[in-house]
Amino acid sequence: MKGQPATMSLLELISLALALAVDAFSVGVSVALTHRTPRQALRLSFHFGLFQSLLALVGILAGRLLFAAIQHIDHWVACLLLAGIGLRMLRGERDEGRRAQPSDLTRGLSLVGLSLAVSIDAAAAGVGLAALEAPLALAVCLIGLVSFLATLLAFALSGPLRARLGRHAERVAGVVLILLGVKILVEHLR
Repeated sequence: MKGQPATMSLLELISLALALAVDAFSVGVSVALTHRTPRQALRLSFHFGLFQSLLALVGILAGRLLFAAIQHIDHWVACLLLAGIGLRMLRGERDEGRRAQPSDLTRGLSLVGLSLAVSIDAAAAGVGLAALEAPLALAVCLIGLVSFLATLLAFALSGPLRARLGRHAERVAGVVLILLGVKILVEHLR
């Protein structure tokens, strides 16, 4: 009907949630190369799902005004967060002789930085969800749940890769995080 706002079907919401979870999955695999415990997997998965949901909700609530104000720098923020953590992982392997234990990326500021980096697109999606009059509570919950499950899946699938990489896993994970950050930046600058 003319003049009526468009709505999203459940299939479209699931597709959106899967698309938003791709970064969570990719970063999850990278982190899982060096972080193996079920507690770390649950902590990272929970935070990725939570941040995806929260930032989608922020996007919905803030609407076009706020998003328009930060849209020109969101890709830089994601790139810098991922690259910074990736560099820290590369430096961590080099500094291993000085440290008794490598840092845990599933705790503290690293966890917050990774969670924000993989969730920035969810804020933009939230703006779109509000404009489309999507079922907002369902959308926010679905986005968080799919990201949570995608990150858990990443941990589950990383075992064979981790076994192949052995002691080089942290270096590879750091490079992957840096490349993901650069990919986000390049895609947004095109």
